[in-house]
Amino acid sequence: MSSAISSFTPCGRGGISTTPAGRSPRLDWRAYASPISLPAAQNEAFRISRLSLCSSSRMVKDRTVRMALVDEPRLARGTRMAEQPPGVLAYELVQGPLVEWSSSRDKSVADPPTAVLLHGILGSRKNWGTFARRLAQEFPMWQFLLVDLRCHGDSASVKRRGVHSVASTASDVLKLVAHLRITPRVLIGHSFGGKVVLSMVDQAAKPLARPIRVWVLDATPGKVRAGGDGEDHPAELISFLRRLPEEVTSKREVISALLREGFSKDVAQWVVTNLRPSGPPSSPSSKFSWMFDLEGISEMYHSYEETNLWKFVENVPRGVHLNFLKAERSLHRWALEDLQRIHAAEDIASEEGSGVEMHVLEDAGHWVHTDNPDGLFRILSPSFQGFKS
Repeated sequence: MSSAISSFTPCGRGGISTTPAGRSPRLDWRAYASPISLPAAQNEAFRISRLSLCSSSRMVKDRTVRMALVDEPRLARGTRMAEQPPGVLAYELVQGPLVEWSSSRDKSVADPPTAVLLHGILGSRKNWGTFARRLAQEFPMWQFLLVDLRCHGDSASVKRRGVHSVASTASDVLKLVAHLRITPRVLIGHSFGGKVVLSMVDQAAKPLARPIRVWVLDATPGKVRAGGDGEDHPAELISFLRRLPEEVTSKREVISALLREGFSKDVAQWVVTNLRPSGPPSSPSSKFSWMFDLEGISEMYHSYEETNLWKFVENVPRGVHLNFLKAERSLHRWALEDLQRIHAAEDIASEEGSGVEMHVLEDAGHWVHTDNPDGLFRILSPSFQGFKS
């Protein structure tokens, strides 16, 4: 971990036109959460607890990328912060060196341009950590909100009622950004997270009050197709993991079991990043437990397979620019009819003052941000260049 990043709990895996000149009005995300009164932070040193919830720490004035992970209601000097509302998702806020904003500060200060990055099924906010820090270095006026979706990572401890679906997951994220009092200008979602960002914009008030750019990475708006021979399939992976004990004695044993079942080495090594020690670190017989709710995730994946957002894509609200990115080697997720339908939506959107665009990331499979991070960075960069210092 770079010394340029402030202390936080450990993390691991996972053009379009610029905004028109002039100040544009805000999209009112605040309708998704009740106002929360938070006192001003008086010290940037926070004691980090196991569950990552809530507002940003005070940023020191330096020229480095800062990772703001705020989840502890007590400051280092003993000052109490307001109790946090129940159900807020775990998150990290990666801020560029020119960002001096905090959600606990004077709300008359405008929030900086913000991008939200969402992971896929069985992932976590850690998937985006390295990539987000690279974006923050290149675009120092921006901040990047990385979220653990419901049933995943540190949000698995946040109890949820009702159906675990694409729509309910989108509502969770809308409530988080409302709680933080930020107005995202860019939404980026990978796989399941891609459908979530589509649903977020679909649920938000229309017409949108200002331009917003949405990136759907290697996911189609409609029904998900089954995997081909030799390809790891999330439904099969979820089913296998549900047969494993809640506690395991070795990550290596889990990797071996996954390989014997026919899953790839890359997927096996990625899955065990969701294991954490369940006992004291000093214990010689320490076991590992999973950092997700597999029952809830199974529901979420079923919703991902069945959720159909083509109607939204083919009737994009004014001021919304949708970008679909297909990984070159991601074969089963895309059909010719999907590509044709997206290209048809491009023509319709351009006539209505909105936008739809299709991109292909060469030399990449489904894990676009690890298979070809340089190519992905080049494709996404125009979304942030209008605010580059």
